[in-house]
Amino acid sequence: MRLIITFAALFLSVLLLQLAGGGLAPLDALSGFALGFTTAQIGMLGSAHFVGFFLGCWWAPRLMGNVGHSRAFAAFTAAGAIGLISHMLILDPYAWALMRVAAGMCVAGCYTVVEAWLQARVTNETRGRAMGTYRIVDIGGSLAAQLVISVLEPASYVSYNILALLCCFTLIPITMTRMREPETPAAPRLRPRLAVDRSPLAAAGVVVSAVSGASFRMVGPIYGQQVGLRTDQIAFFLAAFVLGGALSQYPVGWLADKFDRRRVLIWLSVAAILSCLATASVQGLATPGIMLMAGIFGLTTFPIYSVSAAHAHDFAESHERVELSAALMFWYAVGAIAAPLVSSSLIEAFGPPALFALIALAHLALVIFGITRMRARPTSTTRTRYVWMPRTTFTIGRLLGRSRDPAE
Repeated sequence: MRLIITFAALFLSVLLLQLAGGGLAPLDALSGFALGFTTAQIGMLGSAHFVGFFLGCWWAPRLMGNVGHSRAFAAFTAAGAIGLISHMLILDPYAWALMRVAAGMCVAGCYTVVEAWLQARVTNETRGRAMGTYRIVDIGGSLAAQLVISVLEPASYVSYNILALLCCFTLIPITMTRMREPETPAAPRLRPRLAVDRSPLAAAGVVVSAVSGASFRMVGPIYGQQVGLRTDQIAFFLAAFVLGGALSQYPVGWLADKFDRRRVLIWLSVAAILSCLATASVQGLATPGIMLMAGIFGLTTFPIYSVSAAHAHDFAESHERVELSAALMFWYAVGAIAAPLVSSSLIEAFGPPALFALIALAHLALVIFGITRMRARPTSTTRTRYVWMPRTTFTIGRLLGRSRDPAE
């Protein structure tokens, strides 16, 4: 309890940030649909978000070094609030794309500040509990953010104002905390090649994870609307995906620590392919069935990032872990930038099932590549611990600390 009280300000800021940033993606999709944007243009907004996310991850450590944690947090929050409020002032998809870049920078920058602050304050004794609480707050906020759109009217100034207010509220806990600002940690070097050198399969796995997650979160509302879901049902549709992913972490982590992680990764992808094909091929599915399929889809695709990361760390030295985590996040960002635009264009050309057809093809490629890699190299004899890894910033590897010490 004392630990939670100590970090209450940081955790509250994370929760509010998730509500504001996580609620924007589905609201933008539904608002764009209501304003007559094309499906491809709505997908472009999702891609723009991850462009901003990448820029925020790269710039935040440098900005913290120049102006400090609190001022950097305030600057990124202001950028996000401006992006949110500006939506209903300019009703143009390309202007909205620039606003989404600002919102993406806000999310990545604020998470970087929070994680750097946590890293400076946790000890080896409290790291596990701090990270466990952090993950609960993060996934709880993400789940709640999907439900927010059930009470927000699309294309409404009031709706975007509410999200902007939530974004501004994130400033209050972190600027009012009595915790002293820590020393600014050195920014990890961004070496994308490191992930490919340590495990080509892991690098491919995080890209496929991005194709699954970014496509579903950014374009899923369009799919839901086109298959006949109401706005409140779309909220539960997206929440079912997040909930399924959260429920899968412990059993998949147990499997990944017990068996060859490449086999776990391959079978997860096989299950993802089956869930995609079932969703894409079944026409006229009742609402409970659609929710169930979304949950199964999250169950099979959400853990792929963490399994891929664990597999890559099996082949890394201890001093490489922070830079390897940053490299994996880079490849996730690459896949996440491309996926919403491609998937939305396919939906526009071939209809809603094209979303899951694209994701199934990505997982099929991962299965084939995984089998090829199993023939090319034996599994590592040194196994690190499976860690449910938040896909937040390039600095998450430093916060995880010794969590990946070899399992006994």
